[in-house]
Amino acid sequence: MTHAAKGKLIAVIGDEDTVVGFLLGGVGELNKQRHPNFFVVNKNTAVSEIEEAFKLFCKRDDIGIILISQNIAEMIRYVVDSYHQTIPTVLEIPSKVSELTCCG
Repeated sequence: MTHAAKGKLIAVIGDEDTVVGFLLGGVGELNKQRHPNFFVVNKNTAVSEIEEAFKLFCKRDDIGIILISQNIAEMIRYVVDSYHQTIPTVLEIPSKVSELTCCG
């Protein structure tokens, strides 16, 4: 008997409204180590924290797609551009705010 392989998760990095929208759509999960598949960025979030979250999502074997808001991706552009793997796939999604008013 064959068992279907468990699907991979979608990870989200964005402002609170973007992340909450995806969570309401059912994207939110915790892995066995109780690590979430989402990261909320606000005006007090350090760029190093965003980089760390992105790199952790890239290393997780339970994540198949990483959605990141365009304005957040610009903040860590050098990290995003240096990522060349196909899985997880990184997709930039439109930001609801401009870069100048990000994450307030």
